[in-house]
Amino acid sequence: MSERSVKPGSLAGTRGRIIDLIRRLQPTATEIAEQLDLTYNAVRVHLTVLERDGLIRKSGVRRGETRPSATYELAAGVDDALSRAYMPFASHLMRALGDRLSDKELTELMRDVGRRLAAEWHRPRGPLPQRVDEASALLQELGAPNEVERAEDALRIRGFGCLLAAAVHGQPHVCRAMETLLGELIGTPVRERCERGAQPRCCFEISTEPATEAAQEFDDLTPETSS
Repeated sequence: MSERSVKPGSLAGTRGRIIDLIRRLQPTATEIAEQLDLTYNAVRVHLTVLERDGLIRKSGVRRGETRPSATYELAAGVDDALSRAYMPFASHLMRALGDRLSDKELTELMRDVGRRLAAEWHRPRGPLPQRVDEASALLQELGAPNEVERAEDALRIRGFGCLLAAAVHGQPHVCRAMETLLGELIGTPVRERCERGAQPRCCFEISTEPATEAAQEFDDLTPETSS
């Protein structure tokens, strides 16, 4: 899975135009300057920033009139990061699945998705709080700002938004995928406590009770009893 993230300022204005040109061609800095009516030095500054952000890379060398010039292409995974199709697709996919599957079947499907996602990352080691912190950091890398709240009987990963808000649309089954992902990574049952109002927020609770008791509660939990 790509770990590429696009920084908000990376694609604004001139840099966005440069990225668009690089997607179409594999231009040199001189060609970019000519196409976009910019100075060579200005283009070099933008290319340096885009390389630093991991969005582009040198793809080769092209002979010029006086000396060879580097050509540029998008870095691996950037096309995926730039796509705006994933969320609309996921939203309609969830609606179609919801029309065709029972609640139980859809929940089981989402849990399977969560397990498959978990298989793509290493499982944290160490005491429970450390594993929860590492899972929190993973969500952060995936674009979900969050914090870990510590209570006497539980740890909670509380988001400042919803990682999959466009796909949820009243479908709590999507949250089951993330619940299962975290449970697999942390190695103990996780219960989603997401807020699904006008501004949805993720929340996942990890009990600090003995594993056998927490596991029994997790097994008994159904979509209807989750809040």
